[in-house]
Amino acid sequence: MSRRPRTRALRLAATVATGALLATGCNAAAAKKEEGGQGAGPAFTLVTPDAVGQNDFLKLSVDGLKTAAKARSGSSRVYESTDAASRQQNVQAAVDAEPAVIVLVGFEFADLVARQAEAHPDQKFLVVDACTGKTYPNVSCAVFREHEAVFLAGAEAGLLTKSGKVGAVDVIDTPQFRRYSDPFAAGARATTPSSEASTRFVGGQSPFNDSARAKEQANSLISGGTDQVMAAAAAGNYGVFEAAKAKGAFAYGVDVNQCPSAPGTVVDNVIKKTDVAVRKGIEQVLGGQAGATASYGLKEGGISLTGLEENVAGSQCVIAQHPQVLDRVKQLRDQIVSGELKVDDPAAK
Repeated sequence: MSRRPRTRALRLAATVATGALLATGCNAAAAKKEEGGQGAGPAFTLVTPDAVGQNDFLKLSVDGLKTAAKARSGSSRVYESTDAASRQQNVQAAVDAEPAVIVLVGFEFADLVARQAEAHPDQKFLVVDACTGKTYPNVSCAVFREHEAVFLAGAEAGLLTKSGKVGAVDVIDTPQFRRYSDPFAAGARATTPSSEASTRFVGGQSPFNDSARAKEQANSLISGGTDQVMAAAAAGNYGVFEAAKAKGAFAYGVDVNQCPSAPGTVVDNVIKKTDVAVRKGIEQVLGGQAGATASYGLKEGGISLTGLEENVAGSQCVIAQHPQVLDRVKQLRDQIVSGELKVDDPAAK
């Protein structure tokens, strides 16, 4: 859930910085630069909000950049950040290099891009999983309709619950983050109309990184009879998984496949395909559609469930053991894609 309710956004995956950190500018000790493909075509640069490490969400972004560069016989460069200072320095370094497109992943870059877009009107920017508050002709955005896949996860929960109670642990109580709780409840009601749903919020001083508070909220739900829990607590997701495992309940992850972190406990995951957003976003910018915002959902292949992917059998997800549930979920997915079924978006209210 990209803090994003990427759980990065929930950026759910904890990131591990690897390799030597190279300086960019006067004091960018936390920035790492990776280059690839030195073709004669256009150059593309990606700036990440954190070190890529083992963060699959960010690794997909890198893959999308490299795929776009390879398709045009171009070159790619990745600046990995670790804090606010290195993000600012990396964005400046990217602008100074004047690539064809600068790609930035995450809401942390919204203000930085806005300032740079005004100062450098000829530079093309692509912001993924966020957007600037103001529209700029040289800033394109790629956002996700997470609520569509969350609804499907809720449908699974409705079919699998034994207690008839489902719930969600969300980071904070805002319309954007309720994309991970309200649609989950709606999906459960779609398959089990009698189901009850509750939501708990992490809150506190560090809602995106407080595994202990997330675990407490999950325990509160489970103690009340909830046996299916949507984990949308960013780095705190692992606390939710611990609570579910200890009490025999089940949980759902976000952004990437989190099943290997708690096999037998994590049923499925709402995944964001940042590689698709980066690749298609670059195509749109180079195709003369700069300044537009593209929304990626089930129809565009930008959002999915691990259970709907080809590798579900080896995913270590509980849902792989329930093919009949997946058959029902596929029907619902097709209805959403065709427009027959519309999932309410809490962020649009």
